[in-house]
Amino acid sequence: MNSAALSGVLGAPVEGLTRLSGGANRETWALTAGGRDLVLRGGAGTRSVGLHVEAEAMTAAARAGVPVPEVVHTGELDGSPYLLMARVDGETIPRRILRDAALAAPGRARELGALLARLHTVPLAEVPAVKPAGDALAALHGGYLTEGRVPPPGLALGLRELAGTRPEPAGETLVHGDFRLGNLMLGPDGVRAVLDWELVHTGDPVEDLGWLCAKVWRFGSPHPAGGLGSREELLDGYGAVAGWRPSAAQLRWWELYATVRWGLMTGLMAERHLSGAEPSVELAAIGRRACEQEFDVLLALGLAAPDPAVPPEPADDDAALYGRPTATDLLEAVTAFLAGDVQPGGDRVGFHARVAGNVLATVRRELALGPAARERHRARLARLGCPHDAALSRAILDGGLDDRWDDVLDAVRSDVRDRVLVANPRHLTAPA
Repeated sequence: MNSAALSGVLGAPVEGLTRLSGGANRETWALTAGGRDLVLRGGAGTRSVGLHVEAEAMTAAARAGVPVPEVVHTGELDGSPYLLMARVDGETIPRRILRDAALAAPGRARELGALLARLHTVPLAEVPAVKPAGDALAALHGGYLTEGRVPPPGLALGLRELAGTRPEPAGETLVHGDFRLGNLMLGPDGVRAVLDWELVHTGDPVEDLGWLCAKVWRFGSPHPAGGLGSREELLDGYGAVAGWRPSAAQLRWWELYATVRWGLMTGLMAERHLSGAEPSVELAAIGRRACEQEFDVLLALGLAAPDPAVPPEPADDDAALYGRPTATDLLEAVTAFLAGDVQPGGDRVGFHARVAGNVLATVRRELALGPAARERHRARLARLGCPHDAALSRAILDGGLDDRWDDVLDAVRSDVRDRVLVANPRHLTAPA
């Protein structure tokens, strides 16, 4: 980021320019200029709307009573788009919010429902640059399953369920598209700002409610509405402001939609790393999270249940050829180095050190559990007459194995569990 050029735009010297952690799509920077604390979002972003579109949506949302950062300026700097906003103080890290009784106070879910209802009152004429998402299911297929991509079997089950249970639409409004903890700035007084409008579009308003309730955005909390309360509280808060209350069936469908969509998104994010277009340990790690969403689809469909016991960490004591340290010993040594020496070294560096430590833990579990799991996987596919997972997914979607549906479900359940045991075994224990 060119601080001198930015100083020219602001008409004041830029001080303390620091890149912030997190954000797999855009860069985010903190700075001070002219006595004001500011935040700059930059970069084109993959599959994101333009930053000028974000600015338009935020400005309109503010007029509707939605707390957002003040938009200071938007434009291009050295050929790269940017959005400059006033800095808002508060907490955004979900696990800190959920551990703080003042931030996660009773009534937060109702507050979020009311906030979304205000967002959905924005007249669409005020946001002409915001484009419609179009048909929801067509958007999933057209956005994430082109160029021969096939969803993993657990997500294929979710897509099939979505196609067969679609509720009546609830109209078309402004939709944030990523409304959840992590994109909300909270203080003891409540929500201070709604952040990260890069997926904003127009569409069904219940989409925002369902996205908030997806299990991935509860961060281990037993409370379905963003980890902060019940679905009923969320809908009550929404209805009190909107004048109508989405049905349980509408919310349930959009919640499943969110789970499938995030699972498909993880695959595309991993492709950005694997293609070499955007090498990133964070994107590499996200690629292994699709299996968590497969498990969450099974939970939503009543085909699996949480396991309250955390599976024991696998042991690998085979030192016959190479002696000690074994591969497991080496991985543990590097993990300890990252946690003890790198992680405390700075906000962004520390964030990626935590991600890298999680990646190493996944590799360690795969070394121990992978060989046997791969053999079981091959045997299950062979019994179904499928040469690979893609064939099984296609059969799920087109009904090719409906005469053996119980066998299909048994295979998907077993394979998903094996994948989650390697990627993140604690996910099996989280409440549904």
